[in-house]
Amino acid sequence: MPLPSVKESPLRAEMSVASKITVIGAGLAGSEAAWQIASRGIPVDLWEMRPQRMTEAHTGPKFAELVCSNSFGSDSPHAASRILKDELARLGAFVLSTARTYRVAAGASLAVDRELFSQAITEALESSPLVTIRREELSRIPEGIVVIATGPLTSPALSEELARVVGSSSLYFYDAISPIVSSESLDMSRLFLANRYDKGDTADFLNLPLTREQYDMLVADLLSGDVVLPHDFEKEKYFEGCMPIEALAARGPKTLAFGPLKPVGLVDPKTGKRAYAVIQLRAENNYRTAYNLVGFQTKLKYKEQERIFRKLPGLEQAEFLRLGSMHRNTYLDSPRVLSPTLQLKNEPRVLVAGQLTGTEGYLESSATGLWAGLNAARLSAGLEPLVAPATTMLGALLATISDPTRKNFQPTNSNMGILPPLEGQVRRDKAERNAAYAARSEETLNA
Repeated sequence: MPLPSVKESPLRAEMSVASKITVIGAGLAGSEAAWQIASRGIPVDLWEMRPQRMTEAHTGPKFAELVCSNSFGSDSPHAASRILKDELARLGAFVLSTARTYRVAAGASLAVDRELFSQAITEALESSPLVTIRREELSRIPEGIVVIATGPLTSPALSEELARVVGSSSLYFYDAISPIVSSESLDMSRLFLANRYDKGDTADFLNLPLTREQYDMLVADLLSGDVVLPHDFEKEKYFEGCMPIEALAARGPKTLAFGPLKPVGLVDPKTGKRAYAVIQLRAENNYRTAYNLVGFQTKLKYKEQERIFRKLPGLEQAEFLRLGSMHRNTYLDSPRVLSPTLQLKNEPRVLVAGQLTGTEGYLESSATGLWAGLNAARLSAGLEPLVAPATTMLGALLATISDPTRKNFQPTNSNMGILPPLEGQVRRDKAERNAAYAARSEETLNA
């Protein structure tokens, strides 16, 4: 099987060969990190516990096994994932290059033959003279420079070790994600800006008032909506503070009105009255380009979420930057413990990549692996680690997961809402706006 050719990275610096760097985990992020380090002439110890110890989701010993979908997201020009792909290609991405080599027909998406893809990744790393494969579980963080990329199903022993290093309160084991919508797609005439009881110096929430009829229709839709069934290894057990909204609705017709949709302390300035129920939308960033539907973590299927939530007043034309989900997922409270270089703040010799960082998606996992591998190699050579420019999709993603001002951290994927706004005239046309974002990203990388 031919090995993929990988474009030379423009960030490849003169690096002296140093002691080995340890990479733990040979999924998408770990494989990318190991390749980036080895391609800079630095030896790597790549630890992968499979097949000695299997996870509940994986089926075999191959590296970069795709356990769910075989898609790396949209490949349409100027889509958020395409902008990230273009950036990674310019940076010499190994996983992306392999994915393009083994792509299969999937319309506007980049999908791969998962068996050939994983086989090629495995063979490339196994044949590298600078990569030593260690097929056993590593339960302690070793000395020296380390990249941890063990994914959402990190073993209990290593999870315990991570909790010891970062603090047990900074390691999450359940992923409860609410939908995020683009602010430009909202009908602001149907919403009002206010904090509950007018607390705080500035109004931080958009509020969507509901009449009794609108509330009843939402509850009925939630109870009848088609949900995603759990995987065999996921127990239907939720923390009280992050129940799926449809599970809350099932407890009684007024549960939501007394819970996440309670209108107390919120007066609609248009009517001077309190609505029957209120949905609050919280800004996802300081630019206020994206808003999170507070309390709307859900197991509804994606199409169902779009159908149901677009019935809500003000959200009829909503552009969903991310849809909700709930599943088991070990990840760090990255805004508290991680820097944008992907180093642990209290242990900078240790870098983290993949879904452990709080990124979502195959492409995003490989992207963090590239950046962690690059910075691990730089640390080994005595160079300063790099911070990716926030005007690139990669830089915006890393800035988002490491933003210390974020109070309610949830895993994030690449989307237009994480990018800084464009300067100058506002572009209402979505295609034109996205093209401008892509051009700005390319210009930044060229510089």
